[in-house]
Amino acid sequence: MALELEDDGYAVQAEGLVKRYGPKRALDGFGLAVRKGTVHGLLGPNGAGKTTAVRILSTLVRLDEGRATVAGLDVVRRPRDVRARIGLTGQYAAVDEVLTGRQNLEMFGRLFHLGGKRARRRAGELLERFDLVDAADKGVGDYSGGMRRRLDLAASMILAPAVLFLDEPTTGLDPRSRGEVWESVRALVADGTTVLLTTQYLEEADKLASRITVIDQGRDIADDTPDGLKSTVGGDRIEVVVAERSDIPRAVKVVARVADGEPEADEAESRVHAQVTDRVAALTEVARTLQDEGVLVEDIGLRRPSLDDVFLRLTGHRTEPSASTGKTGTGKEAAA
Repeated sequence: MALELEDDGYAVQAEGLVKRYGPKRALDGFGLAVRKGTVHGLLGPNGAGKTTAVRILSTLVRLDEGRATVAGLDVVRRPRDVRARIGLTGQYAAVDEVLTGRQNLEMFGRLFHLGGKRARRRAGELLERFDLVDAADKGVGDYSGGMRRRLDLAASMILAPAVLFLDEPTTGLDPRSRGEVWESVRALVADGTTVLLTTQYLEEADKLASRITVIDQGRDIADDTPDGLKSTVGGDRIEVVVAERSDIPRAVKVVARVADGEPEADEAESRVHAQVTDRVAALTEVARTLQDEGVLVEDIGLRRPSLDDVFLRLTGHRTEPSASTGKTGTGKEAAA
């Protein structure tokens, strides 16, 4: 029976998506709903199905089961119309390093059948929009990583798409370049573009996305705002690191007075931590009591749940970016 998906203010909707590669299911009933004019994060370990989902939604791969609409159009029944309304930026910049930034954008404009005059005008607009005017006539081979990524984003905006798919756009970039890309993404959304962002950088999802879907083993296992996801692993926690491991039992008793539950102790790190409700009052009382009882403390503080905590709770492991790519896992999803 066909699935009925309605607009209701959503730019992207998917329900029950299944994609098989031989005996393996890259997607296994995946669902997604992305509101218009927002950044929606798709977060998951490598091989979870993120890239497969993007390829289906951007009409590059045909789904086996389920239904998906982008900009109100069915991706299977109207793929050409979908392509006219989307932009796609992959994991690595797809610009020509021999050409200048301006030449790259003019070339993409011609490939989109804008004609020479319109392509030149659109290239000029995008160079200004992405703060690349000063480097417009330099070879892209001399661009920094962040500049190349911004140029790649500009190329994906040639036709001002309603929906932009960003598949791990800051992989391998240094912190400064990542920040430049983030600012460009925010500017796009401010102008009305809807962005579906796949990433393994938890900080990136936290800073950019107003809502996040967590995917693992081809299934959507959580969907909420960043704060909503964090609340699933509990509230604020107080953490105490004692100077002497023998003082852990005393620290546990002190922390237990303000904790919402039983404190946890990590003997290897000489650390005691517990969830608390009144964070400031708890910190003040614990610090004062430990001092009164003569317990030497190396560190004490409050910590709020992070997306890494959410990731650990939902998938059973933390993200562990590799040194070479900043990605986790084996990279088999991209090969599939």
